[in-house]
Amino acid sequence: MRLSFLLIILLFSFIQTMAQMGEIRGRVSNPVNNEGISFANIVILGTDYGTVTDVDGNYVLSNIEPGLYNVRASFIGYRSQTQFEIQVTRARSVQLNFELREEAADLSEVTVNAEFTRSDETPISVRKLNTNEIERYPGGNRDISRVIQSLPGVASTASFRNDIIIRGGAPNENKFFIDDIEVPVINHFATQGSSGGPVGILNVNLIKNVDVITGGFPADRMNSLSSFFNFEFKEGRSDKMFTQMTIGASEFTFSNEGPLGEKTTYLISARRSYLQLLFRALGLPFLPDFYDFQVKTVTKINDKTELTFLGVGAIDLFSLNFDEPRNETIEERESRLYLLDNLPISTQWNYTTGLRLKRYRENGFWTFILSRNMLNNRSFKYAGNDESTKENILFDYLSQESENKFRAENSIFKGPVTFKYGFNYEYSRFTISNFDRLTLAPIGQVINVNARSFFNSYGAFVSASKNYFNERLLLSGGVRMDGSDFGQTAQNPLNQISPRLSISYQFKPNLFWTSSAGIYYQRPPYTALGFRNNEGELVNQLNDIRFIRSSQFITGIEKVLPQKSRRFSVEAFYKHYNNYPSSVLNGIALANLGADFGVIGNEELRSDAQGRAYGLEFLAQQRFFNNFYGIGSLTLVRSEFTNPNTQGFIPSAWDNRIIVSLTAGKRFVKNWEFGARWRYLGGTPYTPIDIETSSLIEVWNLRGQPLLDYNLINAIRLQAFHQLDLRIDKKYFFKKWNLNWFLDIQNAYNFQAEQPPLLIPVRNPDGSIKVNPNDPSRYEMRLIDNPAGTLLPTIGLIVEF
Repeated sequence: MRLSFLLIILLFSFIQTMAQMGEIRGRVSNPVNNEGISFANIVILGTDYGTVTDVDGNYVLSNIEPGLYNVRASFIGYRSQTQFEIQVTRARSVQLNFELREEAADLSEVTVNAEFTRSDETPISVRKLNTNEIERYPGGNRDISRVIQSLPGVASTASFRNDIIIRGGAPNENKFFIDDIEVPVINHFATQGSSGGPVGILNVNLIKNVDVITGGFPADRMNSLSSFFNFEFKEGRSDKMFTQMTIGASEFTFSNEGPLGEKTTYLISARRSYLQLLFRALGLPFLPDFYDFQVKTVTKINDKTELTFLGVGAIDLFSLNFDEPRNETIEERESRLYLLDNLPISTQWNYTTGLRLKRYRENGFWTFILSRNMLNNRSFKYAGNDESTKENILFDYLSQESENKFRAENSIFKGPVTFKYGFNYEYSRFTISNFDRLTLAPIGQVINVNARSFFNSYGAFVSASKNYFNERLLLSGGVRMDGSDFGQTAQNPLNQISPRLSISYQFKPNLFWTSSAGIYYQRPPYTALGFRNNEGELVNQLNDIRFIRSSQFITGIEKVLPQKSRRFSVEAFYKHYNNYPSSVLNGIALANLGADFGVIGNEELRSDAQGRAYGLEFLAQQRFFNNFYGIGSLTLVRSEFTNPNTQGFIPSAWDNRIIVSLTAGKRFVKNWEFGARWRYLGGTPYTPIDIETSSLIEVWNLRGQPLLDYNLINAIRLQAFHQLDLRIDKKYFFKKWNLNWFLDIQNAYNFQAEQPPLLIPVRNPDGSIKVNPNDPSRYEMRLIDNPAGTLLPTIGLIVEF
């Protein structure tokens, strides 16, 4: 297989192609009313290529040499827009549309930055990534969640998971939207009640760009405390069908696009992993497998009406591997048996479907969104993995979350003023079948619940922004209210009023000072809202569980050099949390949980924990310019929470303190490209194991895993983690098809990151557990190191035709 691959690459290296050139075509329009902008200028920066739009705003740029370009659209009286890293090939024309906002004043004394993401609603804490930045990101392996880790304020765990920790907040404080439709799950094997997982669901071939908003949230976004991810999928080709296939080390991806008629285009994607085969060959004790699917259609009903359909889904399978590897050491055997004794057998599937109807008029547009999403999570475990009798079952968990959502928003633009208002309604269902002998094992109780719960949630918002002094000063603000019937306090939306205000001032051209302050609310997870005791009572509803509240303040300075596509910024942030749920059983705030597999929040809780996170972010970014790109970020952060069984604030599980990320790349002649990323994260705290209790025979026989000492919450800190990732790309452009092969190397110098140690039993030669000779009531146990990190090279092949 490897020999064949090398021969193919060598063959294509010497093929001489015809002199057919590339093409860019698209439309330049006013996003307020969707009307085309006539005679707008389209220029490929750094070249002599350029043209103007026709009377309908359409344009065509032909005879372009294949390569990577920055393209700018401009017109007098409108804010110019640059789209970076547009890949031009011979195989297909590039569909590139621009939306230019009309200027509200004479800008002879001030320059408005349109080269980087700045909007009237979110003038601070917004970063944009496009499809090429995502695809070629070193160590990202075409996974959007890993690409986000290069941005300031974003931390990750040292393990192989995709948890995103932003500005000291927990992973479940992030929300994801694709074309304005909320998609709750974007990772395979997600942690229910949180987020994250080892592999992303979204196919980067479909992503046009993504905006990451880490503060100063607009009033039309709800139910998040740390960030909003706004993905925009591409539109399918309107002229003919186009196909892309990607073969990687662990999966095969197929995507296709084209017209479905004169007014409708489509995009589809499907992926199938073969991780089970790879993991079995490596002798690992667990065998994951997954599938995912995405589809988007766009129908231009008329010049003023557009209908978008979106579908995203995934299937996750997880089984155990009982094969015994050859030449296994005693330590490797004990570790493998420990994992087999503790890892559950799991299956999970989820989907989101949605419709977005956009209706334009002269001074704005209405947006209507109807969507449904569902998550099914099944997990079970038998003692000794012996399924022959029900007496051996330790837990059997099955739950479903489903949401039906409707949202309506009206956007009005009049001169320097932008005004928006809207409302939303959500009907959700949570079902659970839960038999559990582990969670309450320390107090000798068994959970046995079968129940179904229904919830109604509702909200409304209004926001406005206005420019003053020839757009030198921008004021924007809004207020929203949210309510839900999951608790007595929560059902009254007046208890969840969320005001917010942003101010941005331009001292001189492209030098901005911006500040934002606001109050935001997030609903606790359905696992918490639907938790019942054995009597069938909604325990947390009786405890009056509440929306989590976060008060935030951000201020920063940004300098942009648009001629060289550079950006420098520094931001300070402060977040204060109230009403965070905490575990009655363990006395720990749920803000410390979420970076592991399983379920979060499925227990009795009280809304009595507080938290705070604060810090500084520094960013220097070079968009693609003179065949070079780079981004460097430094974050200094503190994250602290209270816990019912501790006094005062203590470091949270996300308290990295320092985060450094350096990414750079260079494009060379003949379409070679090299990129590298280095990141450094300060060590995070963790809670040690309660060895005395865990080693008791009656406890270990029942649980098969240790208990943590929650009297010492986050009392020990891990060592710092750092990693180098590398990537090499080579592209070939033929007359009717393209070929790209890449080598992606994660953890190039094989750094072993410290993780909390494992407590495992010492075993006899026959596999039975040794009894402690000094205390017959206990097993003989020992702590072993549990480092994370391995050198992981990936070779991939992308074919487009």
